[in-house]
Amino acid sequence: MHWEMTLRQAQDTASIEMKIMLERIHAMLQSCTTQSPLFPPTILYNEGWLLRLVLDWFSAHRVSDHPLSFYDGSRWFSEALLPSAFLARPEGDPLAEGWTHADGVVGHLAIGKKGKADTSLLQEATHFAVLEAKMLSGLSSGVKNASFYDQAARTVACIAEVISRAKRCPLAIPHLGFYVLAPQSQIERGVFAQAMDRDSIGQKVEKRVKQYTGAKDEWHLEWFLPTFEQIEIGVVSWEELIATVREHDSADANSLKKFYDECCHCARLTTPPSRHARGVHHQEETPG
Repeated sequence: MHWEMTLRQAQDTASIEMKIMLERIHAMLQSCTTQSPLFPPTILYNEGWLLRLVLDWFSAHRVSDHPLSFYDGSRWFSEALLPSAFLARPEGDPLAEGWTHADGVVGHLAIGKKGKADTSLLQEATHFAVLEAKMLSGLSSGVKNASFYDQAARTVACIAEVISRAKRCPLAIPHLGFYVLAPQSQIERGVFAQAMDRDSIGQKVEKRVKQYTGAKDEWHLEWFLPTFEQIEIGVVSWEELIATVREHDSADANSLKKFYDECCHCARLTTPPSRHARGVHHQEETPG
């Protein structure tokens, strides 16, 4: 029919116009590799895009027994939002906080059920990991109404809240994790050691719960503690991730290393010698 042909022609025209715009964006991004960039190179060479490149690679390659392993049905999303157990109550809440931003989420997820970036678990989810990507900075400090409640504690608590909303038993999610991805030099300096300490995280969430004088005790007992028992918490270096890629494809590893070097250069960070052990740098519990 005539209207169907007109609609198809309009769609084709829109597709061509969008392709032209995407090509222009590509050309502008390429200027970051020249001596005359059109905008600060950090718009491209940053931990956000580095994370996306890493996740794109892992999603296309079956790598077993790794923090960034993908499983059947897993997907990834960057710039996700995680709900909090401490969102404002209808009657007003001086202790409340907002949703938490996550640099990346991986697993059996649904994105955008209520907004463009909100994260929820699929009904039979067995994989859920939250990733925080860093170059020079450490994890952020507390929220307005709880200065002690830092980014690591907040993220783990939000993971528990995502699981709670899905009514999925945490023990039924064997691949559950929170990982910080950072330069090896920053890890060796101990930038993340205190914030990522398991005891510290557990104590900060418990202190946050106690601010509510019993109103959050049930959530803490039924959802946070089982999640905390199940979750893996650790720090992974960008160097280790590149080494893992190299085990499967040296060309991809070389390209990723080049991009990482540019990120380091833009962040005024010198890449350290290639000294690393494969896997997660676990934060040890503080002995009693």
